[in-house]
Amino acid sequence: MTTIVAISSPPGPARRGIVRLSGPDSRALVNRALSGAGEAGDALAEGAPRRTFAGWFDDGAGRQPVRVFWMPGPASYTREDVAELHLPGAPPLLARAYARLLELGARAAEPGEFTRRAFEHGRLDLSQAEGVLELVHATTDAERRAATQLLAGGLERRIRGLRDGLDDLRALCEASLDFDEADTGHVPVPELLGQADALLAELAAALRWEVARQAPASLPRVLLFGAPNAGKSSLFNRLAVGGRALVDALAGTTRDAVSGIASVGAARYLLLDAPGLDSGARGPDAAAQRLAAVEREAADLVLWLVDASVARGGPPDRERAALPAGVPVLRVWNKIDLEPGGAVPEDAVRISAATGAGLADLDRAIAAALWLGRASGAEHARELFVRHHRCLREAAGALSGAREHLADGTPLDQVAEALRDAGRALDGIHGETTPEDVLDRIFARFCLGK
Repeated sequence: MTTIVAISSPPGPARRGIVRLSGPDSRALVNRALSGAGEAGDALAEGAPRRTFAGWFDDGAGRQPVRVFWMPGPASYTREDVAELHLPGAPPLLARAYARLLELGARAAEPGEFTRRAFEHGRLDLSQAEGVLELVHATTDAERRAATQLLAGGLERRIRGLRDGLDDLRALCEASLDFDEADTGHVPVPELLGQADALLAELAAALRWEVARQAPASLPRVLLFGAPNAGKSSLFNRLAVGGRALVDALAGTTRDAVSGIASVGAARYLLLDAPGLDSGARGPDAAAQRLAAVEREAADLVLWLVDASVARGGPPDRERAALPAGVPVLRVWNKIDLEPGGAVPEDAVRISAATGAGLADLDRAIAAALWLGRASGAEHARELFVRHHRCLREAAGALSGAREHLADGTPLDQVAEALRDAGRALDGIHGETTPEDVLDRIFARFCLGK
């Protein structure tokens, strides 16, 4: 195993910067880099315990004051010998110190390599490593809290109990293969069903915990926009979980913004229904229009709904002029179940909020608009949520299949195989069965030095 080095502090000038080493040669590299070590003896002796001390770092062009934090393995983040060198935070000085350690034999760390070594050495499971990634990219307090919950092992603790329960149930099924129903070693099917039901309830609780961890503040905001009676509230009720926006043939039914959680597959977003655009509004309606304009500016995506049954010349220019600059817009032609009033643009999604026609196409368009090429803290959190959600759903599906086999009297060897599939799905969360290319993609998102 090579010894890796990286600048671990954020870019830019600061009072102090950090250069981090991890690997078997960390102690020797520190000793060689500290000025005067050859005369005064090694600053870090063989077997030196965890400690911190001050000294001078010889960067090959001069000397820098340094405070060394020495953390010998296995009681370190990576479970290897780790040294952190706290140096003056001027970028040229940090770059020179980093270059000096490379000259002495260290290898430049790849993105996320420190955390990957912690994962490979059993310090963290994959879900906790992903918590580090979420924390590094967090930009809001809600994102920070969600990352901390994952890093603290909240999901891993739930998965560990589930995994043990699946193994116990599979062992009972496999043991019963060797016994007739009259034998004392045979486990009655009702007892196996009861254990399967209990595990399904635990899986549902783990999924609820992961959903709750994703604070709505970190979700992308999708706003419904258009003229009154374009069908925004009907579409809101179709897409939002438990959507309850008031729908009426009378224009202007919606006066306050209504929000709800919607999803595309396992990924969630915050859907908002605001009052229809009305340039002639007065009094409270004018105030509602001003609030709707604020919501449009804060949106991550605007769904521009047009009533296809009356749009003979396309949407009016006043709607186009009210669209916020810099916010992606997805054009949606609604009410295609009615006689069309004109040609539908090629780039528009054709739907009927009344019948549900075209909603699958709309889901795909929303997903493409929201999640392609995004990389902020919230987007990292959503990607991880999708992966965790998929693993939990796959486990629940396999466990449900095992329960159905039990109830139908299917041979127990098939039940055991279904339980084994459920276990493999859970193992994907903490990395035991995660393919190498998936691990590469996850850790590649980390910053250098993390």
